[in-house]
Amino acid sequence: MGLLVFVRNLLLALCLFLVLGFLYYSAWKLHFFQWEDSNSVVLSFDSAGQTLGSEYDRLGFLLKLDSKLFSKPAPMFLDDSFRKWARIREFVPPFGIKGQDNLIKAILSVTKQYRLTPALDSLSCRRCIIVGNGGVLANKSLGSRIDDYDIVVRLNSAPVKGFEKDVGSKTTLRITYPEGAMQRPEQYERDSLFVLAGFKWQDFKWLKYIVYKERVSASDGFWKSVATRVPKEPPEIRILNPYFIQEAAFTLIGLPFNNGLMGRGCGSDHGTTRL
Repeated sequence: MGLLVFVRNLLLALCLFLVLGFLYYSAWKLHFFQWEDSNSVVLSFDSAGQTLGSEYDRLGFLLKLDSKLFSKPAPMFLDDSFRKWARIREFVPPFGIKGQDNLIKAILSVTKQYRLTPALDSLSCRRCIIVGNGGVLANKSLGSRIDDYDIVVRLNSAPVKGFEKDVGSKTTLRITYPEGAMQRPEQYERDSLFVLAGFKWQDFKWLKYIVYKERVSASDGFWKSVATRVPKEPPEIRILNPYFIQEAAFTLIGLPFNNGLMGRGCGSDHGTTRL
């Protein structure tokens, strides 16, 4: 139980990276309502036009994290009970699974694994690390220290081979989406789980192609070329529970709710404010 709680907290932190990365990609679509008072304190507003208070910084992020916000138990990965989760059924990706039921069911019917590996489950995990994609680790020779952690999480196509001295050689989870996945099969680590963070409906369709070893269509609305093959067997593939992205975005970061849509202007249910 201690391992599950710790890894769930780790996933929440990881979702911050995923949400922030997606925000960077779609920042030109997002518009935040905020204004400065005479003391240069920035006040942010939700989709109903209500002030969020000075607990947010000028970019709209929470200044202080209340750890009690994320005490609700939730499965790390989608399992065959995903239809029972009302919190994610109400939202489209990346905050939910609305409209993806058939694709997810088809994927899970083949992967048939919804947890960490038995070896990871047996760990009394206390030391986990998320390795980002920036160049800050270059020439730092921290590879051996990174490999000392029980669980090493990497994002998208962050390289390992050839950079082991600086970034380590261990990968426990690699979390990505189609455009971010490594396109050369030889780049993938052997002993790691491949985890999809679905940001749009095409991502789930892509994963179905990968799991069923079908031909990936380049005309499916991807914004850049995507991997056509992932050298993982179905039991090594997972789908990140979008509940974590939802909580990280709306509760932790404090994004405007925007009717649960990312990067789209729409009216609030409680007013006429437009984002």
